[in-house]
Formats: sequence, C-alpha cells, structure tokens
Amino acid sequence: MLTNSIIDEVNRREAALRVIKSILQTKGRKGFYDLTGLAGGFPILSEDKALLETYAGPAVFDDAIQTVGKIHLGGDKVLALNRTSSGILASVLAIVKPGDEVAHYLPKSPAHPSIPRSAELVGASYIEFDKIEEFKVEDNTSLVFITGSTMDHEIITQEDFRRVIEICKAKNIPVAVDDASGARLRTIVYRQPRAIDMGADIAITSTDKLMDGPRGGLMSGKGEIMQLVKSKAHQFGLEAQAPLVAAMVRALENLSPEKILMAFSAKHELKEALNNQFSMVKETPTGIMLTPEAIEFELRQIETETDLESDDLAYLFAMILLRDHGIITIPAVGMPGASAAIRIDLAANDAERIGSKEIAEAFKKTFTKLQSVANNEEESKKILYS
Repeated sequence: MLTNSIIDEVNRREAALRVIKSILQTKGRKGFYDLTGLAGGFPILSEDKALLETYAGPAVFDDAIQTVGKIHLGGDKVLALNRTSSGILASVLAIVKPGDEVAHYLPKSPAHPSIPRSAELVGASYIEFDKIEEFKVEDNTSLVFITGSTMDHEIITQEDFRRVIEICKAKNIPVAVDDASGARLRTIVYRQPRAIDMGADIAITSTDKLMDGPRGGLMSGKGEIMQLVKSKAHQFGLEAQAPLVAAMVRALENLSPEKILMAFSAKHELKEALNNQFSMVKETPTGIMLTPEAIEFELRQIETETDLESDDLAYLFAMILLRDHGIITIPAVGMPGASAAIRIDLAANDAERIGSKEIAEAFKKTFTKLQSVANNEEESKKILYS
C-alpha cells in the first residue's frame, strides 16, 4: 500500500494543498475547480466585521444563530461548533460513560470515523449496522447515532429512520443524527422531514456541505440534552467562535435549495458523458461518483498490471486530476478517514465554470496517466506526496 497510516493521509493532503497554492500563484483562483461540494465560504457582511470580537460577537450572533438554526434543523436550542466532528465528540462526552455501548445505524458502512473514535475515547464499545432488520440496542446502550447521508451520499430511507427512532424510544435511549450533508439532501432532494421532527434528540450538520458556509458544525436538539452537550463543548473548547458563527448565520440566510435541485437534474448529463469511459460510474444526489473498486475494475478490464490496492488507485486518480487538470476532489484534500471515492458535486459553485464534456475529458486523460504509473511505485509516491 502507498497509504499506510493517518500520517500518510495528512502528508497527501498537504501535498494537494501545495499544488493548489502553486495554481493560485500562477493562474489565480480561476485556475482550479473545487468540485468537492465542501468548498464552503465566509459570507459575512461588511457591518459584521466590527462585531467579530470575543464578547461583542457572541452577544449578537449567538442569538442570530438560534433563529436561523431552528428554521434549518428544528429543535429547542442551537449550538455552533468548530466542526461536525466536534459536536459528535461533545455529544458522546456528555451522554456516554465508560463501559456503555454506542450503536450506530447508517444506510451503508463504513461510518464517519469521528463516531467510533469518540466512543473509543470515553471507553465505550461501538457497534455499527447498515441493515435495518439487524439493528438492535442492548441494556448498556446509552446513545444511538443515525447517519442521514453517508460520506458517499447514500441516503437513509424515511422508513428506516423512523424504525430506529421507534426502537430507541421504547428503551428511552437518546438519538443523535449525523446529518452532515443530509440536512440538505434528505429534506430538499428527497423531501424527508427534519431529523428533530422525526423524533431525534440531537441533529448536527456541516455548514460547508452543499451550502456556502464555513467549515463548522451546527447542532440543534431538545433543551435539556443540548445543555449537557453545550457544557461539554465549552469545557473542551469545541464551540465555534464569533467569526465562524457570523458566517454560519449569513450562509443559512443565503441557502439556496434551487442550486441543489439544479444539480440533482444536471447529474444525468455528466453521467452520460462519463459512461463512454467508465462503465461503473454512479449517480449521487447532486453529481457522480467513481468508487475505488470501479477504478480498479476499469484497469483490470484493459489488463493493466498493478499491485496497488483500490484506495491507493483512487488517491492517485484524485491527485492526477488535481495536478494536471485543476479539479479538486475529496480523496486529494480530505481529512484522514475521508472516503476514497472520486465524487463530482454539481452543487459546487465552481461547477458553473466547467462543463460535462470538459470533466469527462479530464477523467479520460487522468485514467490514461493512471494506467501508465499504476505499476510504478516510486512514480506513484511522487504524485501523491511531492
């Protein structure tokens, strides 16, 4: 394997950021296309800047985030955090004790690593289910997570969501929903109710996923449990500071469901453009996805020799796509534990600047180059880490 540890993942991300910096210096911001769907932004108003102070900011924006946050997520109380993972950790710290079990239902494994890692941190066991008929809770289960939309945008059905809630409520077990992108995808594209409206005690979303907010987490939920989580968040410095909260407020005010729905329609054209080259390309709610297994399959079809594992092939594909064509995807820049699937998200702002034919041509050339280096470990390492 070319990627053997979290350190390797961090090194790959840093190499990708160096490439992006180089592009910025030579071509400017228009020299690359961020198609991750995680580009986010910092859409504060000019009059907000004078308030971004330690105490003035919270006095103004903590109230404002309550208003717009409740509209978006529902619930009694809203909490802004510096990342979605921070909110997951704060929830586990507040509710789960050593020896307890954290159970998790998601439409398709694996889970985002923040959930099992948080359970491990407090000395709890962790169990994961992606088949509703197998889901169960034990006497020592103290918290259940539901993932609304996975890292690769597999969406939970409303029926499965309600079934997990029903099982947990029968045993008085609180439910937290990791709705990082699901708070938009589930409700806007699939017209599901908000997580809180379906009985969840806590729901958290990422304010940079499919919206123009900063990288941060927005949590809402029932009053008493939110007070516990808020206390832990402040105790460990997990809460968002005034500049982030101000940007979250403005991003929620600017949220455009229409852009997400347009991407939902436009994905068919992109999939058709890619089908000539990739037989296993899949549609996601707002774009397309090429899994590591699909990339490996395509190489095997043309009898390309390689000892690399499928994830490494996907990382290579992503880095070639960035280096040679300026297209940013998550496997190149993602945090450790992120999915290795190549996803193009047409809800991204930069998608307006590049057409389906251009993306398809970039994919074709990237695959050709991948084929030429797939059996050359030293050259592959240079592409990933230099």
